[in-house]
Amino acid sequence: MKKAKKTIELKFERVIPAPPPEVFDGWLDPKTPGTPWNENDKLILNPKVDGFFYWLIRGTSHYGRFTQVQRPGRIQHTWMSRYTTGEESTVTVTFKKKGKDTLMMLIHAGLPNNEASKAHKDGWNYFLDKLVQTFAGGSPKGVKEPKGWRDR
Repeated sequence: MKKAKKTIELKFERVIPAPPPEVFDGWLDPKTPGTPWNENDKLILNPKVDGFFYWLIRGTSHYGRFTQVQRPGRIQHTWMSRYTTGEESTVTVTFKKKGKDTLMMLIHAGLPNNEASKAHKDGWNYFLDKLVQTFAGGSPKGVKEPKGWRDR
C-alpha cells in the first residue's frame, strides 16, 4: 500500500479597496501590477474552465489548468513548478464584499511539505501586498521582493 504524502496548505487574506468584480477582473489581467501574471518572462494565460496557464518568472516555469472561474467570487486552478517537486497543487482565490471593499482570500493547498514549497508563502505575500498597493492608488514598486528570491 502506498503511503500518502504529507502536504501543507498556505492561507492569505487581504482587504482590497475596490468592489469584488473589479478585484476579480484585476487579478486575471496581466496588466494589473500585483498579480503574478503581471511580472513574467513569458506568459500564456487562458482564464476559463479547462484553460491553461504557463508562467515563466526568473527562470522558473509554473503551469496549471483553471478548474473554476466564477465571476466575481471565485477562481481555482492547479499549480505546478519545480518548487512543488512535480506534484500538482491547487490555488483557490475568493473575493467577498466587505463594506465598500473586497476581502480576498488565497489558499494554496496540496503543497509538498518541504522548504521549497514553503517558499510560496513569500511569493504570495509579495504579490498580494503589491495588489493592495495598486488598488490603494500607491506604487507597487515599493513592495520588496522576498529575500533570496533571485538566488533560487
